Amino acid sequence: MSTQAIALNAASRQRHLFALLCVGFVLTGLEITLLGPLLPVFIARWSLSDSQAAIFFPVQFSASLAGVWLSSFFTHRFGNRVPVVLGYSLMALGLAAANSNSMAAVLFALAALGLGYGLVVPPTNLTVAELGGARSASLVSLVNLAWGIGAVVCSPLVLLALNRSFLSLLLACSSASCALLVICFLFSEFPQQKTATSESGQGPSVAFAVTFALAALFFLYVGMEVSFGLWSATYALRLPGGTGLATIAPMFFYGGLMIGRASAPAILAKVRELSVVRWALLLVIVGNIALVLAPRQKLAFGCMVIAGLGCSTIFPICVAWLSRWYGAKSTRVGGFMFSMSSLGSAFAPWFVGTVSGHAGGDLRVGALVPLGSAIVMLFLLLLVRRQATA
Repeated sequence: MSTQAIALNAASRQRHLFALLCVGFVLTGLEITLLGPLLPVFIARWSLSDSQAAIFFPVQFSASLAGVWLSSFFTHRFGNRVPVVLGYSLMALGLAAANSNSMAAVLFALAALGLGYGLVVPPTNLTVAELGGARSASLVSLVNLAWGIGAVVCSPLVLLALNRSFLSLLLACSSASCALLVICFLFSEFPQQKTATSESGQGPSVAFAVTFALAALFFLYVGMEVSFGLWSATYALRLPGGTGLATIAPMFFYGGLMIGRASAPAILAKVRELSVVRWALLLVIVGNIALVLAPRQKLAFGCMVIAGLGCSTIFPICVAWLSRWYGAKSTRVGGFMFSMSSLGSAFAPWFVGTVSGHAGGDLRVGALVPLGSAIVMLFLLLLVRRQATA
């Protein structure tokens, strides 16, 4: 076989793998945001307060943290295929049990979904960043666009399923799709891991400052995004004029997220990544403040779109920075960074519910938590600006 034929064959396998990872991330976006539209159902089913309902978040995302740790271990030992296969297997199990009448069974299902999510997300993002090379930020944005599609369709599908009484069927079909992906990934070829050959050229103090800031960005950003997505339906339901349409509130946030990620490759071709993140955070702050001040449900939906647009490019750029700055060490450092993101996703939405509970169930007060995160992130960018513009 000629060198050209070998190169074409390898490129074809890479496109096949990228397509499978995108399909998988559609399902991943659906399963990890499922709790948002179902949260009002669970609150009503078991008569829970905001503080009590907040327990769902640390269960799901603490399991996600454990999944990230396991993913780092399996990736180091066996490569990216093993954590991806195990992750989608656990997602299939969790989706099958997510609509149980037993709260204990639902907590088990959420733990399985979180564990699967933690196993899948780091190797998927790092694999795509490696496939993308110099275009890593754009390619990571595209795979996270696929995640956004799953997140967007989740809430309207759940609303339709609740109205037509086929929620269990919807979850069963999603579970079967995850199982089918497991089979596909078993026969897919993942790129070989890079091995570290040299130490970073940065001085210790600079390297520590950059690593600290990037870890904090992962922690704060993912916690902020999850807080918006998972509390939005409950938030919209409590506003004046709140109706059953509140179930689709996450769709507006993730719709903005999806639109932003679809536009990201064109934007990143013309604007520096650091500037994109700065403007994105300012957009999040504007959307969040408008959401807190929104007097009615319909206006809140628009504010969620603005917040979603702001959130759209931050995570893909952080992943691209991780891959680019740490090179061969990105797999090892990535385990720490994605652990921070899982900690953020476990802590922030729980903290929103706790703050709201102490404020008498006023989620407007709880919504100040993601606002504070966005403001802190703006200051953290000062620590990475030299590295980001190098």
